[in-house]
Amino acid sequence: MAQGKVEICGVNTSKLPLLNAQEKEELFGKIEAGDKEARERYIEGNLRLVLSVIKRFSSSNENVDDLFQIGCIGLIKAIDNFDSSLQVKFSTYAVPMILGEIRRFLRDNNSIRVSRSLKDTAYKAIYARESLTRKNLKEPTIEEISTEIGISKEDIVYAMDAIQNPMSLYEPIYTDGGDTLYVMDQISDKKNKEENWVEHLSLSEAMKKLNDRENEIITLRFFEGKTQMEVAQLIGISQAQVSRLEKNALRTMRAYLTA
Repeated sequence: MAQGKVEICGVNTSKLPLLNAQEKEELFGKIEAGDKEARERYIEGNLRLVLSVIKRFSSSNENVDDLFQIGCIGLIKAIDNFDSSLQVKFSTYAVPMILGEIRRFLRDNNSIRVSRSLKDTAYKAIYARESLTRKNLKEPTIEEISTEIGISKEDIVYAMDAIQNPMSLYEPIYTDGGDTLYVMDQISDKKNKEENWVEHLSLSEAMKKLNDRENEIITLRFFEGKTQMEVAQLIGISQAQVSRLEKNALRTMRAYLTA
């Protein structure tokens, strides 16, 4: 996906306006009062945010103009739904909205058609897994399934992945001690390790506001990429306790960063 062009959807990206914090605050006050001209200026002043987001999709085969337009839809939705009283930076709220809109577009317009051979491989693997589980009273490894059905483990993994339905990171798994645990709580946060947003948000300063236990949990979760279950095992508490402490730590850090 070419990013070098200056004109995107008729917009000269080299001449997009920049709004300072005071201008943004004043414009948003006018937007909340129903000023349509202020809303247009605010949209235009945040188009660079859309450009920064679509760079994450540089490996996509989609036309950059299309992604920019979809990103603008996400930006407009963010502006229309943003609550300035929450004391959260607009960019912090808008980026996930823009990302979500683009990902939804890519998902809906790039549906993967799983071949019959892939489905057959996946179904054979599922049947073998169930049979081996009943026989040995434990979950079989990929190697054991591969030996059972005579198909390479790489092909099995690929086929199983191909038939999976997408699941939201906010899909609840179960409730333990009154706190709901979600899919995102069960996975390693490797993406956050690779991105530079931690530096931009001055997390090192924010983490100084945490106690020793909270600091340890945040370090293990977001800098070392551990799951909540792994953190719980390392420090000797339950996963529900890790979840509660993590949420409290993030709340403390967010309050510092948005103050």
